Amino acid sequence: MRPAALLNHDVTLAELYDRYRSAPIVAMDTAELIEADRAWYAARRRADAVPVIGLDVAANAIAYARAVGLLDAGFAENLEVAPPAPELLAAARPVGLITVTGGAGFLSARRFRPFLTEAPAPVWVAAFVLRTGSYPAIVDGLTAHGLVTEKFGPHTFPQRRFTSDREQRYAVEAVIATAEDPEGREPAGWFHTALHLSRPEDHTTAFPLDTLLPDGPPSPL
Repeated sequence: MRPAALLNHDVTLAELYDRYRSAPIVAMDTAELIEADRAWYAARRRADAVPVIGLDVAANAIAYARAVGLLDAGFAENLEVAPPAPELLAAARPVGLITVTGGAGFLSARRFRPFLTEAPAPVWVAAFVLRTGSYPAIVDGLTAHGLVTEKFGPHTFPQRRFTSDREQRYAVEAVIATAEDPEGREPAGWFHTALHLSRPEDHTTAFPLDTLLPDGPPSPL
């Protein structure tokens, strides 16, 4: 639940990595970690924090994020298996931004439809899509709801390190197959994502993409 942590708390991604790799944190059991994290995030909560709803197939991840205060509501559902529950739709109705961090490859365009149809106001969709996968089908589905999708230039965002040489070879070959250049990214040992931001057309001119992220992505740690 890194997006919720970064959005509503005075912390950086580097600080999150340092915290969860530190020996005292690694040595904690789940109950101890929840207690420590609840206090840690509460002390760093921003005054302008906004409500965040979490959705993941992993019930344990949702339960942890709710327990430590990262989520105002959370749902453990697999939208590719079943439609969203009425409780999820009701909670998500006022949402103005949908973020997808690593799950775009497991979703189809129709899974966004219930949330966009129910929304009373325009919704933005920010998806960090692995460069090894494909996103056009989802873009087409969002276009049907009046959203224009822009890719954040040539910039990419490191997601995680490869777990094996085999996984790295696969990633490099998959990126090349999509006509992208892996140089300096996947060969350096990291999966990378590209940011695709979908918005109503008038929002793209009112809030140009390059002004929203003027400094580019963070460097791998």
